[in-house]
Amino acid sequence: MSKVTTALLKDKKLKNQKISMLTAYDYSLAGMVDAAGIDMILVGDSLGMVVLGYESTLPVTMEDMIHHTKAVARAAKNSMVVADMPFLSYHVSRKESVRNAGRLIQEGGAHAVKLEGGQERVDTVKAIIDAQIPVVAHIGLTPQSVNQFGGFKVQGKDLETANKLIADAKSLEAAGAFCIVLECVPALLAKRITEEVGVPTIGIGAGQYCDGQVLVINDMLGMFTGHIPKFVKKFADLQPKIIEALTAYKEEVEAGTFPSDEYAFTISDEVLEKLY
Repeated sequence: MSKVTTALLKDKKLKNQKISMLTAYDYSLAGMVDAAGIDMILVGDSLGMVVLGYESTLPVTMEDMIHHTKAVARAAKNSMVVADMPFLSYHVSRKESVRNAGRLIQEGGAHAVKLEGGQERVDTVKAIIDAQIPVVAHIGLTPQSVNQFGGFKVQGKDLETANKLIADAKSLEAAGAFCIVLECVPALLAKRITEEVGVPTIGIGAGQYCDGQVLVINDMLGMFTGHIPKFVKKFADLQPKIIEALTAYKEEVEAGTFPSDEYAFTISDEVLEKLY
């Protein structure tokens, strides 16, 4: 597998080749995602819930994102690493937005950043791209706007909001975003958007017609105990297996059967005899 670039992703859309994307937040899992040949690794602010235990993405800070992005970037040999810009990191001013995006690249080692919002974010997207930083846009259900939306709800189901999402996507493409995430959007609306923009669309709860798909890795591996959205397919159910292994470890430690001689180091009798 060759190094994934923005040019390669655009070429995949032109050739009608699907794009794979998964989240990862640490070195070990990111290395597995990379080894599996996944095109893009998203260091999502979803780490707030699945790693840090918050109820939403809102408490996640720039320091959190840089910390986890560093770990993922060390593991990614070929996958493109995209880092989420957390809440309030791109809302105050364009200058601050560019600086925060730059930190994710310079300090975190990401190859691109992702930020939420449609036409209202166009100027911010342009400013970040002017600083030579690739941008992934994110429209539809934008989790950082959960309080404004009144919960996690499907977006674009009526004429007004559907038209706005199409306009958002076109505006973000014109602003220079090289990829657009569509979250919780009706499948046929996502199909329409995908057909009307020249950059790849990545769906999450947006049906099969997008140019690619992304899921939260803890959800699709069955490792998260919180709410699992309808659109998540569990490709594995690891939690019971992990708990089974942890329980077996506990029982062997308590019984004194682990560690056995097989897992211990030896010392010669001659040395032992000369010890004080």
